[in-house]
Amino acid sequence: MSLFFAVTTVAILMVMGLLVDGGGALNAANRATSIAQEAARTAGQQLDPAQAIEGTAITIDPDAATGAAQDYLATANVTGNVEITDGGQSITVTVHDTYNTLFAQFVGKGTIHVTGTATAQLHTQAGG
Repeated sequence: MSLFFAVTTVAILMVMGLLVDGGGALNAANRATSIAQEAARTAGQQLDPAQAIEGTAITIDPDAATGAAQDYLATANVTGNVEITDGGQSITVTVHDTYNTLFAQFVGKGTIHVTGTATAQLHTQAGG
């Protein structure tokens, strides 16, 4: 009877650990994606004023956008990458974060690395 109880207890603890740490990792991944979305939105608001005022083009200012996104990531205590593509019309932010496990640390898995990515695209109608 005691062997059955011991095996059942270990199995229940393993399932509970999987649920807690798995849910925590999913929550951390969702947080990373949310931070990436907000950083991309913040960066997408940094337009190149010289081109916009002249009316030649409306594009993202690469330096200002990268700085704004990195500032947002630093405020959220995460690290990440910022990439501007499509001639200054699109910005992609990738966030890297970790989740410190509660149960999996007992089997040698103390942290789970998560990533979130978001892209913001500049939609404009110049001259219209």
